[in-house]
Amino acid sequence: MKLPLLCLFAAITIFSYWLRHLNLQHLKQHGSQVPHGFEGAIDEQKLRTSSAYTFDSSRLGLWDSLFDNALLLLFLFGGLIVIYDRWVSGLSDSYIVSAILFFLLLTWIQTLLGVPFDLYGTFRIEARYGFNTTTPRLWLSDLLKSQAIGALLLAFLIAVVFWLIRWSPQHWWLWVWGFMAFFSLFMMFISPYVIEPLFNRFEPVTEEGLEDEIRIMMEKAGLKVGRVMQMDASKRSKHSNAYFTGIGKVKRIVLFDTLIKQMSHGEIVAVLAHEIGHWKKGHIWKRLLVAEIMALAGSWISFKLLAWPGLPGLLGLPADLSLPARMIVLGFIASLALFPLGPFSAWRSRCHEWEADRFASDLTGKPEDLASALVKLAVENLSNLFPHPWYAAFHYSHPPAVERVRTLREWSESGRQN
Repeated sequence: MKLPLLCLFAAITIFSYWLRHLNLQHLKQHGSQVPHGFEGAIDEQKLRTSSAYTFDSSRLGLWDSLFDNALLLLFLFGGLIVIYDRWVSGLSDSYIVSAILFFLLLTWIQTLLGVPFDLYGTFRIEARYGFNTTTPRLWLSDLLKSQAIGALLLAFLIAVVFWLIRWSPQHWWLWVWGFMAFFSLFMMFISPYVIEPLFNRFEPVTEEGLEDEIRIMMEKAGLKVGRVMQMDASKRSKHSNAYFTGIGKVKRIVLFDTLIKQMSHGEIVAVLAHEIGHWKKGHIWKRLLVAEIMALAGSWISFKLLAWPGLPGLLGLPADLSLPARMIVLGFIASLALFPLGPFSAWRSRCHEWEADRFASDLTGKPEDLASALVKLAVENLSNLFPHPWYAAFHYSHPPAVERVRTLREWSESGRQN
């Protein structure tokens, strides 16, 4: 099975690169035309800059991907995983400590190898197009903090998972699934108050006059104002965005301070209404439910396959691989098997975005405000306004900006006629 799996990996990789090429060719062909709905917001010079930013970012992503895939092939198909596995196994006699070291050291190696790409992206590409505001000191601080937090959480997770495996050899898949589900929910509760503030400052929206407009809109939606925060994103980048975080009583909507500076009050309220749409339409819990159902099935399948002596042999590896190494092998095979689900997941996410757009339009009664906000987001972030439909189908979690703007303005026109 080694050769068929290698061929399948190559086919998926080549297909992904072909989609990337198709997307860039589509941009090259149409990127000089101002799209309908963006007249007055973007000119030909800005379009050229936007296209150049997309090409440069995609080129860096391509080299990063080629490097990662070369390492993956060397590690799994070149036998490095066997050498690494035996080396780590000799570092400790403890079953749990060996598992922690296996995954922790592998994560650190992967991070270090990715540092040059991250540095180039941040301090060359992002700086070249006027986005980067991060200092080398802040970049290093973020890296060290994220690695420290990640190491602590990973060590804790691995310790508990492998303890459960040893404690209940026949039913660990159920216990592990339950623990991971609980841990995920727990992190959603504590992240807005414990982890996120380690990197950014959060405070209630302070824009003069905006608070009253937000209060009116949120009361109309049946929500409390205190859950809308602004974040000092500008200390790292000039990119603008908004997002939903937390769950239960700690859920909140976060606006980048850059977004607040770029948009009118009506546009900000429309963006908030869109985020509230995700909340009110139950998109968060629906995604969680689907994820946990798939995780439960995945835990049971993993239990069966990890106990199968022939698993390492699928990649031509010896049968005496440790359990952590077998998990890596299984994870690779699973990524190939789950590849066809990617487009479906992206499509489902785009459906949720359309529902949130519709909710925002109905709540505010002003689809044009959201359309205008999306135009500014796309222009200010130098977004690709001409993604190839196939590339968007596979990779876009949001509908392309031009489609969203066109649809919102159709809704606005329809509302005026009614």
